[in-house]
Amino acid sequence: MRQSHVVDDVTNAAVELFATQGYAKTSVQQIVTAAGVTKGAMYHYFTSKDDLLFGIYDQLLTMQKAHLDALIAEGQERGDDVDAVLRAVCVDVVETSIDRMREGTVFFQSAHMLSDERQREVVRRRRDYHDTFAGLIERGRAEGRYRTDVPVAVVVAHFFSDVHYLSQWYSPSGPESKQLVAAQLTDLFLAGLRP
Repeated sequence: MRQSHVVDDVTNAAVELFATQGYAKTSVQQIVTAAGVTKGAMYHYFTSKDDLLFGIYDQLLTMQKAHLDALIAEGQERGDDVDAVLRAVCVDVVETSIDRMREGTVFFQSAHMLSDERQREVVRRRRDYHDTFAGLIERGRAEGRYRTDVPVAVVVAHFFSDVHYLSQWYSPSGPESKQLVAAQLTDLFLAGLRP
């Protein structure tokens, strides 16, 4: 058994099964069969199906938070203005959400089934991301670049509602590339921030 690929194989199988038949209707046996691994191998990396569902979202959120932090740090090193940094961050989160749309969709459809502890951890992690994102908007406001008549929390929720809604209408095989959609959504968002 290729131990180095167990996490990816199990995660990919779980995403596919959760997407097609739902989290509640998917058994651990179905996941390990589809992944071509044993239950023991799966349980070496995931303690439960709950842990696996959390892991799907954890991978996405960890990657997006690492990108966010790196884009902010790179922007600071180059002396970029807040518009350039916020633009890069918005484009990244849209593109990575499209790249991992199936995982995001599975998570948002099934997150309510996570244990209370895991749900609190998701909220904490998302809040950490949103707080960092909000810091860019607050910086732009302090510099007089962005309007101040709408609470920052509403501005952040507005942008991320577009991101979370992508799976309802966007198709990678459609006429718009992820790059075009990311640029368009970012342009609309940034235009709405200007006084």
